[in-house]
Amino acid sequence: MKAAVYRQRGAAQDVLTVEDLPDPVAGPGEVRVRVHASGVNPTDWKSRSGDAPMTVEFQIPNQDGAGVIDAVGEGVDESRIGERVWLFHAAWNRVNGTAGEYTVIPSSQAVLLPVEITFNQGAGLAIPYITAYGCLYLDGPIAGRSILIAGGAGAVGHAAIELAKFAGAHVITTVSSPEKADLARAAGADVVVNYRDADAIDQIKSAAPNGVDRVVEVALGANLELDLAVLRPAGSIITYAAEPTGDPQLPVRRLMTENVTLHFILVYNFTQEQIDSAVTGVSAALAAGALTASPETHFTLDQIAEAHQAVEGGITGKVIVDIA
Repeated sequence: MKAAVYRQRGAAQDVLTVEDLPDPVAGPGEVRVRVHASGVNPTDWKSRSGDAPMTVEFQIPNQDGAGVIDAVGEGVDESRIGERVWLFHAAWNRVNGTAGEYTVIPSSQAVLLPVEITFNQGAGLAIPYITAYGCLYLDGPIAGRSILIAGGAGAVGHAAIELAKFAGAHVITTVSSPEKADLARAAGADVVVNYRDADAIDQIKSAAPNGVDRVVEVALGANLELDLAVLRPAGSIITYAAEPTGDPQLPVRRLMTENVTLHFILVYNFTQEQIDSAVTGVSAALAAGALTASPETHFTLDQIAEAHQAVEGGITGKVIVDIA
C-alpha cells in the first residue's frame, strides 16, 4: 500500500514522505479498513513536530478517517466485512494511522457510517465530535441549559453547536469575523457574538440573563475574563486545548468565591465509559440527520505535508486527505 510516513519528528516538509509499505494484517479483535478519506487534526501535526523521541521505526499519521472494512481478525464477526465505517484514535499508540490506503484498528474503533453520510464527512467526525460531546456532558445533561461555545467556526466548536442543539440546549457562540459567524449560524447556534465587539459581554448577558450554565472553551487564557463575566454562579468551564502562549494565570479566589468548576480534558485520555457514551451520542445525532460537514479543504496523499501545514496554519474547517 501507499502511505504517508515519518521516521523522525520535525517540520512537515522535512519529515513526511509517501512510501510503499506492506499491506497491514488485522490481528485478533481488529478490522482492516480500506481508507477512503483521512481527517487531519491539530494533534496530528503536534505529534509529528514534537520533541519526544520516536519509539517506533515509522509512524503513519492521522487519527481520524473513514472507509470500508475489507478484512477482520480473529474474534471479529465476518459480517463486518463490507461495512462503511468512521474511525477514531487510529494512530494513538499505534503506527497505522489513516494516512494510508489501509489501516488496522480495534473493531470497537470502527463505527458504522450511515450510507447517506459521505466518507469525507465521516473522516471529520472523530476527534471533533468525541471531544465536543465529552465537554458538553461532563457535568450532566444539557437539555434546557445555556451553553457558551468559544470558537463556533472551529471543528470542535461546530461539533459542539450541533450536538448541543440536538440535545435541546440554548446555544451561544463566539467567533472572530462575519464569515465565521455565518458558519456558526449554519451549524445552528441561537446567538452568535463577535468576541472582538466592545459589548461582547453585554450581548452574551442579554442572551443568557441568568448566566450561562456551561462554557466549552478553546482558549482559556484569552477568554477567561469573558467566561467568568457571563458564567452563572456554580457554573462550569470545560477547556480542551492548550494555548501556544503558555499556561494562563488563574484567579483562584474569584473561581472559589463563585463556586466555578474548571475542567481540563484530553480526548485521548477519556475513560472507556466516556468514549462509549460519546460514540453512542454522536451516532444517534448522525443517524437523525442532525450533523453537517464543516467546510472542507482537500489534499491528495502526495500533498500530505501541505495538508498538515494547512491545519498548523489554522485553516477554518476540516482538512481531508483523499485516499481512494
